[in-house]
Amino acid sequence: MKPLLIYCYDAYCGWCYGFSPVIKKIAETFKDRLDFEVLSGGMIITEKPVAIAATATYIQSAYKRVEEYSGITFGKDYLWHIFNPEESDWFPSSEKPSIALCIFKELHAGNPVEFAADMQYALHYEGRDLTDDEAYRHLLDKYKINVDTFYKLLKSETFKEKAYYEFSLVKQLKVQGFPAVFIQGSELKFYLVAQGFTDYETVNQHIENVLKEIGA
Repeated sequence: MKPLLIYCYDAYCGWCYGFSPVIKKIAETFKDRLDFEVLSGGMIITEKPVAIAATATYIQSAYKRVEEYSGITFGKDYLWHIFNPEESDWFPSSEKPSIALCIFKELHAGNPVEFAADMQYALHYEGRDLTDDEAYRHLLDKYKINVDTFYKLLKSETFKEKAYYEFSLVKQLKVQGFPAVFIQGSELKFYLVAQGFTDYETVNQHIENVLKEIGA
């Protein structure tokens, strides 16, 4: 049985979007030596919906730092909402993309790292509203997911519960911020290999060190 890499992220986390190329490359590099799990962190969960205007000012400067550190690009359709928050109809929430990821994993549609990255691209580059059911339709064909099945499960209480269970798992791992990457060496032993945006070479070396330590 291969050790498990656990990637804790949130679909709305800009730094996770910047980290997407790194974690995708890690998934490719270690595909024969590690299993991969992605857990949603529930970064934006509120009792009442909060408009994008509440965080837009912060993102207006923060996104540039993400671009500088990671080399990733935020799309003009996403940035329109960030720089025109009073005109935007966005009310960000981590709930629906977290449910979508749980459905993807349940249907074993492929590597969850890829699907998580595609959701982040849909939001941060293409400017799709992840609280809108239609934001996922283009991914269903790519991953050969039955449309009727997906939308039925998207409304189900079962998968909502699965998403909130993931939020609690991330809390149990004492994640301080996103992204965070762990290697689970045994039932109770977890090794932190990335906290916050980390370049590929550093993550790769940390993983190699852990695998050497646990004899994998």
